[in-house]
Amino acid sequence: MENKYELRYLPLFYDDMLEKVSYISQKLQNPKAADDLIKDVEAAILKRLPDCESFEPYHSLKDREYPYYRIYVRNYIVFYVVIPAGNKKIMEVRRFLYKGQDRDSLV
Repeated sequence: MENKYELRYLPLFYDDMLEKVSYISQKLQNPKAADDLIKDVEAAILKRLPDCESFEPYHSLKDREYPYYRIYVRNYIVFYVVIPAGNKKIMEVRRFLYKGQDRDSLV
């Protein structure tokens, strides 16, 4: 069965991820934990891909063209949107934030 969702990442997601992973690896001196976090985030995103619209949207304070959805991974949150594109849809992963960050100003 063909997946009806295409996966895409914004550069901002990679910036967010690099910031967190670098902190864990270098500042906390725990490269294994940083590698494990990357693997867990990737697995969570791929697990969500087949049914990415079947979850409750994130209620943002901002008006948006596409609603945000969340994936919780440890102490972090992955934010994504689903964009219609012809007969397919794109799951666009946009942000990777620490759960304690001010989400309303960032998402």
